[in-house]
Amino acid sequence: MIGNLQLFKSDFGLAFNTYAVFMTTNPLIKFVSYGLYAFILLHAFKGFMLMRKNSNARPIKYAVQNGAANSHWTSRSMGVLGTLLLVFIVAHMSDFWFEYKFGHVPYTTYATNIANGEVKAIPMSPDYTQFNKIEESMVSSPDGNQYKVVIVKDLYKEVAEGFKEWWLVVFYIISMVAVAFHLFHGFQSAFQSLGLNHPKYNGLIKSLGLWVFSIAIPAAFAAMPIYFFLK
Repeated sequence: MIGNLQLFKSDFGLAFNTYAVFMTTNPLIKFVSYGLYAFILLHAFKGFMLMRKNSNARPIKYAVQNGAANSHWTSRSMGVLGTLLLVFIVAHMSDFWFEYKFGHVPYTTYATNIANGEVKAIPMSPDYTQFNKIEESMVSSPDGNQYKVVIVKDLYKEVAEGFKEWWLVVFYIISMVAVAFHLFHGFQSAFQSLGLNHPKYNGLIKSLGLWVFSIAIPAAFAAMPIYFFLK
């Protein structure tokens, strides 16, 4: 989330695009990322299996059921929330990660004035296809100014174009609401499942789960499509 906050930086996407190259080429990051994808799929599979097991255990529903008496509605809706998030992850990966790795994302040349830090962005020719790399050089202009020139794949432009569509913005906001509720229960539940909950620390765990993982992080992610749509 912190890395993606560079989308808000006023440099025409230079910082974010440089960050995107790092995230897709660094060996350690790639190892962690692919491991994360695998665990997400495993988590989803286990969730579906658990839902099916619970359903088969009692095919006939209770005549009277008051789930709120024993649990929060987020814990009873993990299957629905998780399914929505799985759809979101597939759509998000298709729109940006897959397009960045295998699609036709354009390149942009960034020229940063060494003296005052001013950045200029110049679109590249469509036939420029240096895959997933950064080219850097120092250039002196006729007026004596020095520029750091960076040529990089422009994922920032893809994000900006994608979030011009209102329906995609709404889909992302709804998905972030689902993330918030999913994590509200899941963060605390993880400590309980691992046997790490303790009355001494439960207040801190609950606060972190609520304010950081259920509010701050989903709100920051939701602000990104809203920002580009309004911009």
